[in-house]
Amino acid sequence: MLKEFYYMLLSFLTVFKHLFKRPVTLEYPEKKSEVGERFRGKPYMKGCIKCGTCIKVCPANAIKIEDNDFIFDMKKCIFCGNCSFYCPVKAIKMTQNYELATNDVNDLKLLYKIEGRENERLD
Repeated sequence: MLKEFYYMLLSFLTVFKHLFKRPVTLEYPEKKSEVGERFRGKPYMKGCIKCGTCIKVCPANAIKIEDNDFIFDMKKCIFCGNCSFYCPVKAIKMTQNYELATNDVNDLKLLYKIEGRENERLD
């Protein structure tokens, strides 16, 4: 009987000890967590010269260039950052955006238009 009372007292003390501590978790939709400066989120492309380097270095084959369309397939992307690291003109950037969930699978294909340079071709 004494043993049960001791454990019950210990449990009340543990609850009381944690009662006045600040919460560790964030209230997600209202408060978003900060990400590091080297975080690799949703890719963004601007100023592509259609050299094809990003296609060659992508281990997941998530990048396609068709005519003047640059297509990221986010279903395949593993966010390794090779495309942005090896791009010779730094046209691809990995943003800080990590909210990529969607109900429509077609939203996971990012389409960017390539301006100018129509006469250049992929090697």
